[in-house]
Amino acid sequence: MIQQSIGIISTGSYVPDRTISNAELAARTGTSPEWIELKTQIRSRRYAAPDQAASDLAVLAGRRALTAARLSENDIDYLIVSTSTGDSPQPPTAALVQHALQAHRAACLDINVVCSGFVYALELAHALLTLHPGGRALVIAADVYSRILDFSDPRTAVLFADGAGAAVVGPVPGPYGIERVLLRSFGNMHHLLGVPAGGSRSPASHATVDAGAHYFKMDGHATADFLLDILPPLISEVVHAAGFELGDIEHVVPHQPNGRLIDDLAHKAGLDHTRIHRTIDALGNMGSASIAVTLDQASAEFTDGDLVLLIGFGGGMAAGACLLRWAQRREL
Repeated sequence: MIQQSIGIISTGSYVPDRTISNAELAARTGTSPEWIELKTQIRSRRYAAPDQAASDLAVLAGRRALTAARLSENDIDYLIVSTSTGDSPQPPTAALVQHALQAHRAACLDINVVCSGFVYALELAHALLTLHPGGRALVIAADVYSRILDFSDPRTAVLFADGAGAAVVGPVPGPYGIERVLLRSFGNMHHLLGVPAGGSRSPASHATVDAGAHYFKMDGHATADFLLDILPPLISEVVHAAGFELGDIEHVVPHQPNGRLIDDLAHKAGLDHTRIHRTIDALGNMGSASIAVTLDQASAEFTDGDLVLLIGFGGGMAAGACLLRWAQRREL
């Protein structure tokens, strides 16, 4: 009998058609294209069409992942959608995705861990499939940040974008699959970023709308400083816990907050030797979707057995690292 592990069987992604240049954003934010690229290393990003919500992007990415896995919607047992910009407060965006995909067998749920969500969702899928062997999960990360940006705040507005990425998670032959996942939360730092209004503490009202409290807010400098402190030890811990050294890693797929922060993190974490995959320059910061979309694009460069490190970090504050041994798709 072939030993089985739980791993990523396939990936898929979708980014909207509309490209937003630095020149267009500079005109809206009172900055310059040169300033935007200098501060962020972003040259363009994608915005959803007016009739596209998070579920629409998620469905398109999910279908591509299913096609790549040569599976149908009825082969999925769990459907997990990671988003912080869902279609509405209720119902779960995953329910809308399930309906559109006609994945009627799947138990579906949302998680909201902001930019760390894809790694958290992978660990949730890993745990469910370990408890219930033989199943498969469709993990989708989708965000539409263009709807909650305050264009009078250029340091935030120039960063964020829209997109969706997906992965089919299920049995893969050993020794491939997920080696180790570590998740960490730091609720004492919850104030560093978020959307202040629209929930039960501060419901929508004329006052909250007038105050711009439904826009995304972020203390960028404090967020970057905090993440550069907590992430290098987390990365070292997950790699060593799996029995490897940093030098064994072939590929790193980090969240894409901005290009300068990715550079600083790679250097401080001792990952200068690895291939650090990026989509930030052309696609911006897609929130929870950024790792998933970048993984889908990067996987074309992976070879069988490569060690791949996924690094998620963002609001909550929350962080997660997933080390996996990549398996080219094969039949068990």
